[in-house]
Amino acid sequence: MHEKNVYLNGEYLPLAEAKISVLDRGFLFGDSVYEVIPAYFGNLFCFEAHLQRLNDGLKAIRLPVSYTTEQWLDILQPLLIEGDAQYIYLQITRGVADKRDHGFPLNCTPTIFAMCNAIAPFAREQGVQAITLDDVRWQLCHIKATTLLANILLRQKAIDEGSAEAILIKQGYATEGAASNIFAVIDGVLITPPKTNEILPGITRDVIIHLAKANHIQVEEDVISLEALQQASEIWLTSSTREILPVTILDHEPVGNGQVGSVWQAMNTLFQEYKQVVA
Repeated sequence: MHEKNVYLNGEYLPLAEAKISVLDRGFLFGDSVYEVIPAYFGNLFCFEAHLQRLNDGLKAIRLPVSYTTEQWLDILQPLLIEGDAQYIYLQITRGVADKRDHGFPLNCTPTIFAMCNAIAPFAREQGVQAITLDDVRWQLCHIKATTLLANILLRQKAIDEGSAEAILIKQGYATEGAASNIFAVIDGVLITPPKTNEILPGITRDVIIHLAKANHIQVEEDVISLEALQQASEIWLTSSTREILPVTILDHEPVGNGQVGSVWQAMNTLFQEYKQVVA
């Protein structure tokens, strides 16, 4: 399939021809969920886990869409383009209603949209800068909803200050990045905040925990205070498109010795190997 083609409500068509109604509730209210699924060597990565998170999100917003794994594969695999690293963006809205009304419409067919893009190369080995900001988002961050304005403003604040990401702080504890999960190496232990409604349950996050346990790297799911984060020897940001990104400068101060750490080096090697095994 041509790389500019997308999927929209049962059709594959050029991106320029993909249109939705101005009364679509995803457009009007952000009444929708989405998923970002990486693909390596032509295969969708951790596909079942991504579908589980998608289905959890659909259930949480009370949007009944029930496709089997095989049906989703039939829809998404034709979108894959040439290249070793790419990702599928999948969005499902509640659909088009007769009028703009906050209440759920009685009869509404969900809008399903998907497209594929290449994952841009990223020089992770050099590390990046990050800043800490107050977590001002809503209380249902575990739902992968498209209502991302707060995340966008927080990420842009980081960009304005020359940083790659904002690490969010709520009541003195780190939750996650504006568009990533976080890990920190503290006193030799790899720690990531536990799954609550305050963080998105990242698939890459889960893979890292699995790999750490399988390879005798001590890992814990626990709260990380801002003070502990500032004393960490390593800090990582994780996501489907950035994989594992080391932070070497936090709030304009070096993390550890200011260099990419040995635990990240080990985990990145394990993750790259795992990608090829799973693919």
